[in-house]
Amino acid sequence: MKPRLTDRASLKRYAWLSIAAAIATIALKAGAYLLTGSVGLLSDAMESFVNLVGAMMALTMLAVAARPADEEHAYGHGKAEYFSSGVEGTLIVIAAISIAVAAVERLIVPRQIEQVGLGLAVSIVASFVNLAVAVVLDKTGKRYQSVSLEANARHLMTDVWTSVGVVIGVGAVALTGWQRLDPIVAILVAANIVRSGVAVVRRSVLGLMDTVIPAEDLEQVRKSLDSYVEKGVQFHALRTRQAGARRFVEIHVIVPGKWTVHRGHRLLEQIEADIRQRVPNVTIFTHLESSDDPASWEDVDLDRQAGVSQTNGGTDK
Repeated sequence: MKPRLTDRASLKRYAWLSIAAAIATIALKAGAYLLTGSVGLLSDAMESFVNLVGAMMALTMLAVAARPADEEHAYGHGKAEYFSSGVEGTLIVIAAISIAVAAVERLIVPRQIEQVGLGLAVSIVASFVNLAVAVVLDKTGKRYQSVSLEANARHLMTDVWTSVGVVIGVGAVALTGWQRLDPIVAILVAANIVRSGVAVVRRSVLGLMDTVIPAEDLEQVRKSLDSYVEKGVQFHALRTRQAGARRFVEIHVIVPGKWTVHRGHRLLEQIEADIRQRVPNVTIFTHLESSDDPASWEDVDLDRQAGVSQTNGGTDK
């Protein structure tokens, strides 16, 4: 059973968990950097600081997204989460640039790494903290369809892989004595962070641009409509969009002109109920049209605007 949107008010506690993890890992990784002087570990600590800012932004936007619809926001506040993930993605990219700059400087002027064993041990502990929190946030984000928590989880997992790379780099320096391995690893880490940040920003932009609902949800809508097509009901102008966890589906339903308003309305109610059973957190708008009225076929351009093939009497239009 998918959770209801009304359950989402409790998601703020997961943002607080992310904040606590970020503070803990900043302290641990900063300590590791002070012990070793490794620019790779410094880059790791800087990314954890970005985690903290992102988690605080997520907390704020989750609170906004949980607000009920009102007169000024009749469709709710779900899109607020896209601002959170967009900001976090941007911060990730900025952190990567800062890491790259510090690494290039260290590449030009290498520095001896000290107390490698203790520094790496501290960094590994911080990584396990991030890993545990990332798993919790990812599972919760997917369950509640929260882009904020999913973005935060992805960032934390990037931090984990970053730490793995840094540990390998610093360990390689200790084994080979080649000091430039440390900044080289930091540059590679920065490139990986950029990739993750761009992916997070892209998802946020797509959400704000009213992108269609996920393919699996759209397929469920089609399956529901197909069951009515077999009974002679026709459809067109199917359009969908997603705003945070909320999905929106619009569809024109075409029935014989001799039907009564009461019969047509009951059909629409049944169609909407069937789609709600298949797709979580969905708002459905249906428009009843008569197959005997030529005006019913004048809005077929909506099919093309939707960018998806539509069902009409069992054939694609």
